[in-house]
Amino acid sequence: MTIPLTLISDSAALAAATAGFARGERLALDTEFLRERTYLAELALVQLGDGEAVALIDPLADLDLAPLAALLTDARLPKVLHAGRQDLEVLLPLTRTPVAPLIDTQIAAALLGHAAQIGYADLVERELGQPLEKSQARTDWTRRPLSRAQLEYAADDVRWLLPLAARLEERLRARGRLEWLEEDCRALADPELYRPKPGEAWQRLKGTEALPPPEQQRLRVLAAWRETEALRRNLPRGWLLADEALRAIARSAPRDRAALEALDVMPGASASKLGAPILAELERAAGLPLDGIVQRLESRPSLEERERARRLTERARAIATELELAPEVLATQRDLRRIAHGEAPAEVFGGWRAEALTLPLTAALGGG
Repeated sequence: MTIPLTLISDSAALAAATAGFARGERLALDTEFLRERTYLAELALVQLGDGEAVALIDPLADLDLAPLAALLTDARLPKVLHAGRQDLEVLLPLTRTPVAPLIDTQIAAALLGHAAQIGYADLVERELGQPLEKSQARTDWTRRPLSRAQLEYAADDVRWLLPLAARLEERLRARGRLEWLEEDCRALADPELYRPKPGEAWQRLKGTEALPPPEQQRLRVLAAWRETEALRRNLPRGWLLADEALRAIARSAPRDRAALEALDVMPGASASKLGAPILAELERAAGLPLDGIVQRLESRPSLEERERARRLTERARAIATELELAPEVLATQRDLRRIAHGEAPAEVFGGWRAEALTLPLTAALGGG
């Protein structure tokens, strides 16, 4: 597809390009970013396309990005992305609210029976018969200047998005599933998805619920502190304090700097800088009630719970097969574990999934 690309690195060109895209019916959107050395991903390139032109916007140049933010938050203009959650998160400091309305071609593909996490290049080749170059997938997009190969690779990420979306939507419409796509894409634009939740950071750490309640409380408090501090400093959480260091501190509960340093889980400089706030968080954890802490004395659920989970999984897989969907697109194992653990299907699922699953899963719980 011979759609010309333009690299934009000055404000006047950006204002002109966004004004032109705003007159279109749809906007293809992608981003390139770097996440290795910061908590917040570093936006390195924004790709836009309307089927006639492609603009590659360089956010690292000295330019006013306000017209871009206005375009991406234009409620009249649908934005088409592939696997867009990370793109929306990366753009959030610029847009302030999630990009919307949107169409995600990975979601659309999954609702047609493709693998839940199918990649863009594979999907374009399967649906449109167009092979794409993959050689620049691991490039450092923050380095300048960008080569012609990098620019062409980035442009291809939006050149094919609009015809791909049209193809997938046509097939979904024929199967009566277009509303499923609209529902799942609205959920992707929910601001709650992108709001930092330090109080839930402990859930990243495996096995937390198997710990004794006081130790679990300390680990939860330390994980929330680390998340807040990593965000404040814009550092990867592991650079601030490794997971194993968190576990060791929560397990030992040191009461003073000497005991903390004796654990030997932090470099000397980190122990010096972080010792006081860590000890303060441990003291705070000791004063918190344990009412909200649920301890699983065994790492595995009971035999009865495992049997419920087996029946639920079996029934959900059968329904997914009937609908020609990958099982995880219909219901994740986490969803099914929640139900096996006591939540009602109607509390776990909403929309089209609730319609498909509530009655049969309720019957499965009853042994039917």
